[in-house]
Amino acid sequence: MKERYYSLDVFRGATVAFMILVNNQAGRSYAPLDHAPWHGLTPTDLVFPFFLFAVGNALSFVMPRLQQQDRSIALGRIFRRSALIFLIGFLLNWFPFIRWDHDSLVFRGWTYTNDQGVVIGVRIMGVLGRIALCYLFGSLLVYFLGLRGSIAASVILLLVYWLLCYTLGAPGDPYSLNGYFGTAVDKALFGPEHLYHGEGVAFDPEGIPSTIAAITQVVFGYLIGWYIQQKGKNYTMLRNLVAMAIVFLAVGYAWSIVFPLNKKIWTSSFVLVSTGYGTLLLALLVYIVEFRQWKSWGSRFFDVFGKNPLFIFVLSGVVPRLLGLIRIPNPAGDKPVYLSPLSWFFHEVCQPVSAGNAKNASLIYALTLVLLYWLLGYILDKRKIYIRV
Repeated sequence: MKERYYSLDVFRGATVAFMILVNNQAGRSYAPLDHAPWHGLTPTDLVFPFFLFAVGNALSFVMPRLQQQDRSIALGRIFRRSALIFLIGFLLNWFPFIRWDHDSLVFRGWTYTNDQGVVIGVRIMGVLGRIALCYLFGSLLVYFLGLRGSIAASVILLLVYWLLCYTLGAPGDPYSLNGYFGTAVDKALFGPEHLYHGEGVAFDPEGIPSTIAAITQVVFGYLIGWYIQQKGKNYTMLRNLVAMAIVFLAVGYAWSIVFPLNKKIWTSSFVLVSTGYGTLLLALLVYIVEFRQWKSWGSRFFDVFGKNPLFIFVLSGVVPRLLGLIRIPNPAGDKPVYLSPLSWFFHEVCQPVSAGNAKNASLIYALTLVLLYWLLGYILDKRKIYIRV
């Protein structure tokens, strides 16, 4: 019987908690809580790859059962779960399906033209869409190729992605926002109106081409999870985890000299470096939680997020969108004329409490939401309600 690793639950929960924290910064934020402008790496850039890494960890516990089942049943489960996660992500992008048009609530169509005359559409990809595709192809690689074969395939995928970026990107500047080859692919597949526009142009950081490299994050997470199970709770396993982390980091940083660290186009060097840091953090948690038996309020706090990770993450996207339909007149009488309940809380509570420090106000706001979602997760956990996909 396989040993239970509480540290993996804590790792997954901490990743979800930090993801909610960085996704709910209001206005200015401290540098570690923001993404790198383009090339580079911040703690925030590690959150998403850590989540994919955790997906791979969990897969290492599930795959042996899938391999013992009839192939059609096992593959059916993999495809159904992937399709459901993708569908949830797509509907979340569209939610709440209505929007304010001046003083009227109207249906949010597949596309519409805003007040500035810009055509806006429902985004097709996103965080959950990438998770779905990475889980699907990562699972299929492991299922059909086994551990060694899937690792070899991952190395090939990282090299092929580098080759595609270099040869198909803009000559002399293939890794820039305007020179990245993947944007043209995503525009052709989805249309520019259905891509992310947070960079000021149609560019999707969770697009299809960059998902090629992200798939390998799940495979590497599977490798680490498999290794921990095979070796058991001993110091040899722990030392080897640290050694593997150092190898990932060394190769990743060396590669970044020619293929820069970049979360937004998910470069191959970024995969290796983020996997290295994920492995290092997991090794630390294994030592603290499993070896030192540290199970205090801190580990229990993050464990709550780890019990219902996908549900809590989706909820953190649903609540702001839903509350955004409620309009409260701005007490200051300034623009915007109306505030949502959450923006009212930020302006009328967080800003006064922070004494005008915009970064502190943003942090207080985000931490409040993290605690709110933790409370909901805690209630679910106490009632033994675990929502699986």
